[in-house]
Amino acid sequence: MPNRNDGGASLLHDASGDPRSERRAEDRRFLTGRGTYVDDAGPDQTLHAAVLRSPHAHARILSVDVSAALAAPGVRGAFTGRDLAADGLGPLPCSLALGPECGLVVPERPALCLDRARHVGDPVALVAADTRQQALDALDLIAVAYETEPSITDTQASLDAGAPQVWAEAPGNLAFRYRRGDGDRTAAALAAAAHVVEISLVNNRIAAAALETRGAIGAWDAAAQRYLLTLSGASAHQIRRELAEGVFRIPLDRLDVVCPDVGGGFGMKNVVYPEYALVLWAAKRLGSPVRWTAERIDEFAGGVHARDNVTRARLGLDPDGRFLALAVETIANLGAYVSSLGPGSSTTAPTPAMGGLYDIPAVSMDVRGAFTHTAPIDAYRGAGKPEANYVIERLVDVAARRLGLDPAELRRRNLIRSFPHRNALGYAIDSGDALSNLGRALAAADHAGFPARREASRAAGRLRGIGIGCFLETSRGQPHEDAWLSVAPDGRIDLAIGTQSNGQGHETSFVRLAAARLGLPAQAFRFVQGDTRAVPRGGGHGGARSLHMGGAALLLAADDLVRNGRILAARLLQGEAEAVAYAAGEFVLSPRDGGPPRSISLARAAAEAASAGDEALQGHGHNPSESYTFPNGCHVAEVEIDPQTGETRLMAYTAVDDYGALVNPLLAEGQVHGGLAQGVGQALMEEIRYDPDSGQLLTATFMDYQAPRAADLPRFDVSFVEIPTDANPIGAKGAGQAGAIGAPHTVMNAVLDALAPFGIEHLDMPATPQRVWAALRGAGEPEPSPRPA
Repeated sequence: MPNRNDGGASLLHDASGDPRSERRAEDRRFLTGRGTYVDDAGPDQTLHAAVLRSPHAHARILSVDVSAALAAPGVRGAFTGRDLAADGLGPLPCSLALGPECGLVVPERPALCLDRARHVGDPVALVAADTRQQALDALDLIAVAYETEPSITDTQASLDAGAPQVWAEAPGNLAFRYRRGDGDRTAAALAAAAHVVEISLVNNRIAAAALETRGAIGAWDAAAQRYLLTLSGASAHQIRRELAEGVFRIPLDRLDVVCPDVGGGFGMKNVVYPEYALVLWAAKRLGSPVRWTAERIDEFAGGVHARDNVTRARLGLDPDGRFLALAVETIANLGAYVSSLGPGSSTTAPTPAMGGLYDIPAVSMDVRGAFTHTAPIDAYRGAGKPEANYVIERLVDVAARRLGLDPAELRRRNLIRSFPHRNALGYAIDSGDALSNLGRALAAADHAGFPARREASRAAGRLRGIGIGCFLETSRGQPHEDAWLSVAPDGRIDLAIGTQSNGQGHETSFVRLAAARLGLPAQAFRFVQGDTRAVPRGGGHGGARSLHMGGAALLLAADDLVRNGRILAARLLQGEAEAVAYAAGEFVLSPRDGGPPRSISLARAAAEAASAGDEALQGHGHNPSESYTFPNGCHVAEVEIDPQTGETRLMAYTAVDDYGALVNPLLAEGQVHGGLAQGVGQALMEEIRYDPDSGQLLTATFMDYQAPRAADLPRFDVSFVEIPTDANPIGAKGAGQAGAIGAPHTVMNAVLDALAPFGIEHLDMPATPQRVWAALRGAGEPEPSPRPA
């Protein structure tokens, strides 16, 4: 593969002005109230379910009495874990394997607790009633006898000797041990290094906080002996497989999963939840569809959380500041249960990105998974890559300060300079231009003018800091994806694909790809997704994989459609397929005897086939690729801090990103904006917190959990460098997660740059006003600064 550092890269300063940019076609129905979400789906006559949750972090369940709830108005059923167990319902599975050497412990997780509750929010009982309010009222009538026991919620302390045990089968709360890289080589390089910088940091626990909460409708067709689950989610085929094979123990073809429009997912809706099994089981038991919609408190207490690990990392440098070795040791909190994809967020997901965009000869990682009495951890935007990049980028800034180097210069000395590059953990990064992107980002952010802006802030009585952060994303996801194109007799083409949109704009981007490949207008296509009845299989979305994997499958499907169409057209035109050409919706036969060309349209050929009773004209594309792509970039942030209150304001944010070839730059920019908002939120305000003594959830609503608002964010300055990858025929690398990967360390580097004059070298996220204020007071009262009159 050639080195793509030279030529072929275009810098886009204004995505909206790019001729490839167009607004999402689906926005019209969203903005006019014609979207179809779970609350809009399903039959009118459904029962409404509500879930009783444990108020204790750790407690034995001595008894659950639902008799009073059953007698309440409108209640059609009230059930406990014993009812589910008696009916043979299996536990929720974990579908991610780490390998036998890791010793992953996966305790059984029932949909409703049996003998013990293991975190605040653990489901204990289910009520189904005629109305939602009746179901919620009946929860208050359920009598549960608990015997509370000691709990552990702290990640660092969870593996300490004497910590309360979550599971008997996981002594010491150790869920797994995952090691990668050459530990001996890394240790030797660190021992020989001229400088070794060490840092201990926390990657804070956060919630996805999607605009639309989780929701599901379970239905049972007694005549067909089939279940139907409609949910606000993604990865329909994986959820179907886990529920059918793991929980209900039925063949796949007896369960269908449908995902209509989704109001935000970010990974946390990609996995199986107890409520999905409950509504299906209750629907069969009660003979009526059952609907459940999460309250916001259900999301914070019972939905999966993300991140939550504690890391000690060491970086070795030679006398000139060249990186020699990186050793990373992490305790990763899994929560009380092993969620569907939970272990991957701290193991297989961060591994390819460990060390970021730097040329580090020796890298090792050692991760211990820990059980705690908290909600389970699973995938959330970036899933492991924000954590990996946070480690190295914080280390680089600390090393620069200790060595007396400019942070930009230390990065410049160590960024990967030649591509393809195989990193120390064995992953081949095929293309990029990291060094130039650093320069572009610094120029776009007016890095040279920062001293003057800092002085202006000081004159106003505020502290100003600038932070630089590079990032390396890795995109693969499931090692397969499929797409189908089917021409209806009226000429409309159904475009079905196994990945699914949670707001990314698939209906626009994928239709554009197919339209361009087939030379047809976008109006010729009908987009189909998230329905196992219409899409036979698929890997789902997640990991910025949709365009990389699904787009390639779609191009294969288009080529297959043309190939099949040429055979059909040859028969209809009475010629040989080899003599049929296709262009812009027309098949043209050029007879070998020199006669006049004959043609038939794609739509007419499909209609002729249908009238003759033949199979529909179709094309299928299967993309089995296991190739990674490596989106990357460089970000710069500026913050201003009020030293009297600790309030931190993000003043400016600049991003120069390489997502490979772009299909629709405007949609890519929108993805970046959303990711940046979430990354800024983690850096400055978001944190799920539990009381260390009682294990009680302290951030159960938006009254206590702060998510960023528009007023908390500046205007993002985003530009793109397009360096195509050879991993797929589009050349796309993926853009969905990068903002959330690059923002946390970039913002924190800016915060700590502002605090550096007071000797404050480290602060854990989130940099809340209280935490910043306490750090300043701990470092000594800052010198009085003049304030404007």
